[in-house]
Amino acid sequence: MKKLVTLIVDDSLVIIERFIEILSDMDNVGTILHAGNYAEGCQLLEDTKPDVVLLDINLPDKSGIELLRLIHARQMDIKVIMITNQATGHYKKICAGLGADHFFDKSNEFELIPGIISGIHAN
Repeated sequence: MKKLVTLIVDDSLVIIERFIEILSDMDNVGTILHAGNYAEGCQLLEDTKPDVVLLDINLPDKSGIELLRLIHARQMDIKVIMITNQATGHYKKICAGLGADHFFDKSNEFELIPGIISGIHAN
């Protein structure tokens, strides 16, 4: 079974470390990459073609929604999981409209994410 290449785009080192810890224990996850901002996220998207992106909305240089818009516009075959503290219906609707596969409040739905990732298969 081919393992997932996963990209975490979040500026919180605590969140990144928590994701790496969780993802490292998963059977279907291989390479785990991370970016701390929009620009790094764009570069890693181009360089690595990940299977899954865990994407925060609030990034220091540009909104994660803009990165989601880029993924959607380029019709990249990537599962996008939005992870945010901005888990309002407004943002959820915007992200769904731009092709996000899932939308989670990282303050209280964090534990749901491994179940979602375990159901994804690498391209």
